[in-house]
Amino acid sequence: MTTPDAEATVTALLAELGEAWETVEKITAVRERLIAGMPGWKLPAAYGIGILDVTGEVVFGKTNVGEHPLPAVVMSTILGHEGGSASYRVDAATLDQAIRLLAPAEVCTAYQHPNLEAWRSVRKAIDGGGTAVMVFVGDLGEEPGDNPDVEALRDIAFYA
Repeated sequence: MTTPDAEATVTALLAELGEAWETVEKITAVRERLIAGMPGWKLPAAYGIGILDVTGEVVFGKTNVGEHPLPAVVMSTILGHEGGSASYRVDAATLDQAIRLLAPAEVCTAYQHPNLEAWRSVRKAIDGGGTAVMVFVGDLGEEPGDNPDVEALRDIAFYA
């Protein structure tokens, strides 16, 4: 779930960072600025977004293993994810704010933007009644504990 002031936070960040991040250098600067706002945060080994199926398991729409750091930072900023392994049920308002904060990167043609595309697709799916899930795996070597979402993504990352 989104923090109570997520919309205000995103508005303030976009006012500071700009509405268009046209270059690799700008994206890097934005990423580093967002990381600086989360002391102790570390890029996860893997992360992904998906939808819960009828059995309650996550069907991932997009997973990342050691790539695409900006979306992980953006989603962590929105969710208040402090690092490590965790999963979050993500409502429409939360996903809207994450998309809003990541969208300025879209103008940089040096990158494709598969996470933003996946987030928009998941956003449409939850309009139809689905439940979105964001999963972070802090370290591929750690045990997932009792979190089946983390375990599922860890398994995907292991075989990637």
